Amino acid sequence: MRLSGVFLLIAGLVFSGFQGWRWFQDATSVTTKAWTAGYVDVTATPSFAFENPANSAGKNVVLSFVVASKTDPCSPSWGTYYSMDEADQALDLDRRIARRDQQGGDVIVSFGGLLNDELSTGCTDPDKLKKAYESVIDRYSLSTIDLDIEGTNLTDTVSGDRRAAAIASIQKDRAGTSSPLAVWLTLPVAPSGLTADGTDEVTRMLDAGVDLAGVNLMTMDFGGSLEAGQSMLDASTAAANATHGQLRTLYDRQGISLGPVELWNKIGLTPMLGQNDVAGEIFTLDDAKGLNAFAVKNGIGRVSMWSLNRDTTCGSNYPDVTRVSDSCSGVAQGDLSFAALLGDTLTGSPDSAAGAVTTSVPTSKEDLTDDARTSPYQIWDADSAYPKDTKVVWHRQVYTAKYWTQGDIPDNPVLQASETPWELVGPVLPGETPVPIPELPAGTYPEWQGTSTYTKGDFVMFDGAAYEAKWWTQGDSPQASGSNQDASPWRALTDNEVRTILGIPTVGTGTGG
Repeated sequence: MRLSGVFLLIAGLVFSGFQGWRWFQDATSVTTKAWTAGYVDVTATPSFAFENPANSAGKNVVLSFVVASKTDPCSPSWGTYYSMDEADQALDLDRRIARRDQQGGDVIVSFGGLLNDELSTGCTDPDKLKKAYESVIDRYSLSTIDLDIEGTNLTDTVSGDRRAAAIASIQKDRAGTSSPLAVWLTLPVAPSGLTADGTDEVTRMLDAGVDLAGVNLMTMDFGGSLEAGQSMLDASTAAANATHGQLRTLYDRQGISLGPVELWNKIGLTPMLGQNDVAGEIFTLDDAKGLNAFAVKNGIGRVSMWSLNRDTTCGSNYPDVTRVSDSCSGVAQGDLSFAALLGDTLTGSPDSAAGAVTTSVPTSKEDLTDDARTSPYQIWDADSAYPKDTKVVWHRQVYTAKYWTQGDIPDNPVLQASETPWELVGPVLPGETPVPIPELPAGTYPEWQGTSTYTKGDFVMFDGAAYEAKWWTQGDSPQASGSNQDASPWRALTDNEVRTILGIPTVGTGTGG
């Protein structure tokens, strides 16, 4: 079976040419397998026995959160409640971590969270800050850490610079040794992707020289960014797709060209199980299955969840499941586990990312050349105007205009989708040929006359094309709408509108990819 799969892959590469080879090169550059690890709230009551997981889904854990002590901001604490020594004494934490390690599980520690000061926010001394991080890393023999940066910790740019410098220095010290450090950055997200503060945090880390293992998305508590009728699964996958494009831009700006497979491997997904903090937002068992399928299909690097403490049905003595509990999900789970559903077939190890090396994928001019003979749609031209829903080809990718545009490069790097009038649909496929442009026969509508008056909704023909009047007009040539659609009283009918009039199938506009 494995040999036949190799032959099929090679055959596919031969037929798809250079683009296929780039995909293969991109895919083989990823040396880490997808892994799963649930967050565990160390200080929550009742204490969660992460050291003895009920099943393999709890093999790896992300212990949270290490924050600045209230009495000494340069001293790390567990949630401000316990120092490292106090946690060992009161919670037997060191022993429990050692037990998890003994059983072959990986333990990650998460710094930050929403409710308290992340170490860099409270500790202003760079040397003490670095030592604070190192004290936690060394105490628990960590090869992977998680930086959960949200709330005021995310908007404080000064502390963010301190954090990035400290982490970069620690990572540099350990590079090439037997104990390298993998760093995951966990950030809030909307269905449209990372916020501006989030992309700034990624940039800050990269500028400082931090080699990020990945960016973990908190696909939860979407609030007002959640569209009416949009499920938690759809919002989560939309966030992942948007972030994929954002990371491409952020790495490109660093001079690092990563292929799509590599970028997916640098994305993590972390839903909040069951009832979210926002009323009405419920992440269901079916959502968990769907998110796992999405992760497997796209090669997501990591799947986590908030939290293993909550991965159970609430008991009969819990009166209101719409109120978030620290120890149950708020949905009826039966014999099912969110952790098992989310982590299905994700068998990689977090520690394998510690030694991973960022791989650049070269880009040549040849593989971006557009050919009108094999492009399904017109090739984008800076001098042409494109109405809403027009499809074009640029650098062997198909784009759809979200609104009227002229001169906007389709693949111009942007961080937010709102910054570009173009939506990426997907690549030009092998064997494609131009889609015929439909034309209305002469006489379908009256020919435009400069002396005639037209009101909103009137249709005319001009040079073989059909136009609709947007308001009262006389003497304004429809031809002018091609260069300034906003000012022109005329709107050219789209290809799909012409197809509808002719009674032939329309061409879908796509939803991006």
